[in-house]
Amino acid sequence: MGWKGNIRSIKAAMRAAERDEKRRQRELDRKQKHFEKMELLEQAAYEVDVYENHIEIIQSLHKECSELIDWPSVVNSTPPKEPIRTVTKETKATYKANNYNPSFLDKILNKTEKKQQALNEAVSKSQEEDLNTYKTELTKWESDIHDWEESIKVANLLVEGDKESKINIINELNPFTEISNVGSNISFQVHSNSIIEAEIHIHGEDIVPSEKKSLLQSGRLSVRNMPKGTFHEIYQDYVCSCTLRVANELFSILPEKMVIVTAVDELLNTTSGHLEKLPILSVAIPRKTLESLNMNNIDPSDAMSNFIHNMSFKKTKGFESVKRVSPEKLSNE
Repeated sequence: MGWKGNIRSIKAAMRAAERDEKRRQRELDRKQKHFEKMELLEQAAYEVDVYENHIEIIQSLHKECSELIDWPSVVNSTPPKEPIRTVTKETKATYKANNYNPSFLDKILNKTEKKQQALNEAVSKSQEEDLNTYKTELTKWESDIHDWEESIKVANLLVEGDKESKINIINELNPFTEISNVGSNISFQVHSNSIIEAEIHIHGEDIVPSEKKSLLQSGRLSVRNMPKGTFHEIYQDYVCSCTLRVANELFSILPEKMVIVTAVDELLNTTSGHLEKLPILSVAIPRKTLESLNMNNIDPSDAMSNFIHNMSFKKTKGFESVKRVSPEKLSNE
């Protein structure tokens, strides 16, 4: 399959592969249309479901990933076979025309000549049908061979480490839609040592709720300020989950061995007294290490201990700014 074919299959797989939290979100979206018609207690239960589902979504982004593209296999793939023109329908029609044996009734009713003519015309029609079938297959083959040649070219460039091709593939596939939908923008820098550096612009204050919703024993809605410690823990899981997801997506679409992901958010710069966009997590993630993790069972924050990373986090205060992991330092180790 060419790389364009891979793109189509990957996007189809991304639509089909939904974790439980995403399926639950779709159900809640459908219910939202009927919110005004719900009874008061139903509305309360619905609001709590939406709140809990949102928390689950932002803490489980790492559980999904695009389908892996095996670029070395694309390099070694064989070209599509050129179609062979066949005369299947013509052969059958010719056999019928040549072996027509008029029945007694055909002879009596003088239908012999008419039927023979119809059979001969069927031969001509079948010849045209066989030709049209061949032309259709040939057109498809010409398109497939073009895609294959382009696939080989792109795959070779990627395997050889071409920077521009890597950026083009990232932009073409754009597997980060879900992350951007929950408030994280991503930029990339490709290095010559098989390392890609990604920067995630987190908007944690907008994504992690400041209020906690729950149901009272009466079934009514309770809305309280979320405890700071709980807020910071959810925020940390969200940041780490985004980080793992970005690394996994990049490994799925590129033949890289290492990804450095740095999460940036607004923090108070105590020197200037102003809010500034500062790194709050920077982590170097090797492909082999990430592949060894069971993504469905890990705690995203705890999982950072598997990697070289810089993160200063306290449950009482949240994140503090950290230094970025240096790709130059990693390549020299």
